[in-house]
Amino acid sequence: MRSKLPIGFLFLLSVVFIGFGDQFLPPVIGRYSFQARSSIDQLLVNVIPNWQPKTNPHRRTEDAIRDVKN
Repeated sequence: MRSKLPIGFLFLLSVVFIGFGDQFLPPVIGRYSFQARSSIDQLLVNVIPNWQPKTNPHRRTEDAIRDVKN
């Protein structure tokens, strides 16, 4: 027997609450939306490590400036 809980509707409602709740809800409830969004943002930022390019993209320009000065 399938559950009567509308999972799709609850997911949509939670996305709207987290994404836009602080803009249209009263400040007492809206701050929870802002805190949830900030926590999710921090989690995603911390999951992705700092990317360091293997090459220096400004090396050619720095070399040209160094050559002009000499």
